[in-house]
Order: sequence, then C-alpha cells, then structure tokens
Amino acid sequence: MKYVLFLLALAACDGCDGGKYSVERLQNPETCKDCHPKHYDQWSGSMHAYASDDPVFVAMNKRGQRDTNGELGNFCLTCHAPMALELGLADGATFDPAALPPEARGITCFFCHNVEQVTDDHNNPIKLAMDQTMRGGAKNAVDTPAHHSKYDAELMASKTNQSTMCGSCHDLVTPAGVHLERSFKEWKESIWATNDPDPLAFLPQTCSNCHMFPTDGVIADNPTLHVKSRTLGFHEHMWPAIDQALTPFPQMTEQAAGIKRDLADSIGIKGPKPRNSNETPGGICLDPPGLLNVRVDSFSVGHMFPSGAAQDRRMWVHVVVKDAGGTILYERGKLDPGVDPEQSTDLTLNCAPPTNPLIPSQCGSFYDRTYKSDGTQAHFFWEVDRYDSFLIRPAVTRDPNAVGYDHSTTVQYQVAPAVFSGADRIEAELLMRPLPFEMLHQLEQSGDIDPSIRTTLEAMPPIAVGRKSIWTKATAGMVGSPAENTNCNPE
Repeated sequence: MKYVLFLLALAACDGCDGGKYSVERLQNPETCKDCHPKHYDQWSGSMHAYASDDPVFVAMNKRGQRDTNGELGNFCLTCHAPMALELGLADGATFDPAALPPEARGITCFFCHNVEQVTDDHNNPIKLAMDQTMRGGAKNAVDTPAHHSKYDAELMASKTNQSTMCGSCHDLVTPAGVHLERSFKEWKESIWATNDPDPLAFLPQTCSNCHMFPTDGVIADNPTLHVKSRTLGFHEHMWPAIDQALTPFPQMTEQAAGIKRDLADSIGIKGPKPRNSNETPGGICLDPPGLLNVRVDSFSVGHMFPSGAAQDRRMWVHVVVKDAGGTILYERGKLDPGVDPEQSTDLTLNCAPPTNPLIPSQCGSFYDRTYKSDGTQAHFFWEVDRYDSFLIRPAVTRDPNAVGYDHSTTVQYQVAPAVFSGADRIEAELLMRPLPFEMLHQLEQSGDIDPSIRTTLEAMPPIAVGRKSIWTKATAGMVGSPAENTNCNPE
C-alpha cells in the first residue's frame, strides 16, 4: 500500500523540482486561483480567457478554412488558442473549443508567465520555457510552494520594458503579407514609446502601464504565504478595450465598466487650442456662413484609434444641433441598430477617407477600409489585398511648436443658414461598435455562426468613446477661456 501511495505521489509531481507543482498542473488556470484569486477572477472574464471560445473567432476560422481550401491552417489558433497548439490538442481544420481542457483554452496564465523568448514582432512569436518557473514584473521575486519565481523585465511596466511580449501578439501580418493589425508598430512610432529623460514626462508608457492598471496590494493573497504588499504591485488582469463577450461569460458587468472607465478620458472631442501652441482651433466651432467643425483627438492612447482589428471596428461622430426650444435643427451620425456606417445614406458616415487627415473633411467615420484584389470590400482578413486607413492618431512630440504636435482630426459639416442662425446648443460625441454587422451577416449566410450573435450585438448600444462635448451659443468664445474671440466652445 505504501508503495502504491509513493507511485501516486510521483505521478502527481511528474517532473517536479524541489516539491513544486508539475508543469502540467501549473498550466491549468484553476491552479493559480488558490493563491491569486483576484487575478484569476479578473482574467476569467477577460477577452484573453474568451479568445478561443469567442463565437466570431470560431466562425471566422471555420469559414477561412473553407475559403482558402485549408491553407489558413493554424493561423487563427496561433493567437486565439496558443496553448492548444503548444500542447498539440488542436488544429485549425477541426478546431472545437468545447473539446479543450482548461489549460488549453484562450490565453492562459501559464502562456503569459512562462515566456522564455520573443523572436519576432508580429503573429505571436512567443516561445515558452515549459518549466516550473513563473515569470513576472515583480522585482526580488520569491519562490512559492507552487512554483519558482523570476523577475522578467519584459513583463515589467517600466522604462526597461519595450512592450515586446504584449506587442508581438497584437500585430498581425496576414498570410498574404498585409500588415493588417498594427498596435505594436503604432506604439513604437508614438511619443509613448519614447525614453524621455525628463522625470515629469512619465515616459515611456508601455502596454502594461495602460492596460494593466496598477494598484497597491499583494500579488499572492493566500493567507498561508504571508506575502507583503508592494507599492503598485498588483496589476489588473482585465485588459478592457472594446470587445465584450457576446455569449454568457463571467465578469461581463465588470468588463463593461472597465471599458467605460478606460475610454472616458483617452479620446474624444478636443477643445480649443492652448495659446501659443501649434494647433488648429478646435472643439466644436460654428463659423459663418455655416461651417460646423468638430475636432477629434487622442489624449492618452498609445496607438492609433481604433487599433488592432481596425478593419472590424466602426467609430463615428454623432452631432446634433438644437435651437433654444430643444428642437433638432440638424443631425448627422445617427445609426440604426444593425446598420454599418458604410451602409448608411449619411455621407458623413458612408465616406471615403481623406487623403490628408490634417485638412478638415466631411468624413466622420474612423476604421480601416479593406479591399480585395478586385477592389471590392473585404470582410475577412484572408481576403484583404490592401486597405485605406482613417484613424485617430497618437501624439508624436511634446514640443508645442513642432510640426506634428497637433495630431487631431477635424470633421467639417456644412449647415444651412437657418441652422447657423438658430443654433443654441450643439452636442457631439464619438460612438463605436466592435464588429461590422455585414461581416456577421455573411457568416450567418454561410452557416458558420448562429444568428443570435448578430441579434445580441444589435441589442447592445454603441460604446460611447470619451465624453459628450457641448457647445452653447451663450458660452461660445467666452472671455477668459481658451476659446476667447472664436466661435468655439470653451471646454
């Protein structure tokens, strides 16, 4: 009997070092829950955890396999189910997330914290150590009863971190060679990647700085470990951005709140230029004889916006002009549920991107326009031959007098004389949807996705990006404000 128990103990710790958990046990996110319950709860509702279960991903992979006669291979799984590939438990041709064990679903704790090497800058070039050492951003890391611990600068939100681990997964080059998703490239070209010696600049700002909001607290809060609190030591593991689960999933309310929180002050309608700066006038301006300008800008986003799957995102400006009695005199950017901007009769939404984003244009919708080789619209990444990009740009310089300091985009509306003279209040806001309805409709037609997914998205209101901006006749050009002697709002 003792011999049997000894063999069982060895089996439970196959490959163990110093009594630590086996690699197989560490791969299961449920294992991490015992000592990291807050991290686990946040991760469990994140898009990282949802990645391989996402019905849109599953449907896209199924259709892509057929459309390319199998040439798509494991391309989608490389980013959405990396552990399933690593463990040899899935392939693109027969992928079924329901058949996967917990350790192979989505982007897991082990996948991020066991990284040994990053070999390229796109398409998930991450190599795992497959050992019992968990890497992280905490200096002077201490071993635990469960695993060895190691400080890794690649995971640290500091000036030594070049965002290579996060960034290399969030840039995508298609099998056709199109650099379709470019968040990492965009960050590297922005001011946020600058190693500025000025301590007041707080630069660089890495992926983890922004997307893993740090707070004081313990990293492991199992009471038997007696772990001390670290200043800004606890990093949030929700990664809220734009996408939300379209099927029942943990932490859905928390994810929605996180998206609203992170977008509130990151991008929006930018007010009039500061005095003595190299910026165009801005905010909401109503100039004679009837030019209504709305200036959109990025405040604290480290890449273009929308970014990542900008070919799927749809962001647009919604503007409403009212008279003193509240009657709507003019409105643009109102989209009905189930309608994409390119399907609208509103030409400020269904518009070609301007050739020069520095010049005011009548185009108020922001996303990558993708095209097949024959020039028609491409709805799936494997079809994309080229794209036209019209996105909100990040900051590239801190010098207010330098060329490029003003990275805003102005949307210009031509209003009738009666609207100009009767305008008493103007409201402008940015709205966004994570996916185009037409793409989902095509997946429905091919039988790859349930129509309920599209219905769920239709029922969700557009995401408000930033805060609504207000212009009033009484406050336009207010004395003492940055908008003094203009026809702009004073905000």
